[in-house]
Amino acid sequence: MSVDNNSGEVVAVGRRKESSARVRIKPGRGKITINGREMREYLGRDVLVMMAKQPFDVTETMSKFDVRIRCTGGGKTGQAGAIRLGIARALIEHDENLRGVLKKAGLLTRDAREVERKKYGQPGARKRFQFSKR
Repeated sequence: MSVDNNSGEVVAVGRRKESSARVRIKPGRGKITINGREMREYLGRDVLVMMAKQPFDVTETMSKFDVRIRCTGGGKTGQAGAIRLGIARALIEHDENLRGVLKKAGLLTRDAREVERKKYGQPGARKRFQFSKR
């Protein structure tokens, strides 16, 4: 989390599952682009768009910032979660007074849940093959 000297943008990183998102915010009109595409077009589902925009909704700063996001890894849900955390962190970097509101909404906590690995002798992480007595 820092400020880019060349562009004057606040830079923050968000992560979830296997996804990571580098978020850059600067004062603007509310334009959000992810990997060069519009947010709705990139994420596809309204639920994911709402999830990613949650920090702006909570702080009521939706049309005050332009956002550029670079997303890698994982699926769309993980990327939406990573974007949400990245935006929340960037907003705090821009204005420390927003920390309390974002903290209360639970948007500053990194969701540490990861996929459990598959074990040998089983079809999945927990599932067992059917037991046959005879």
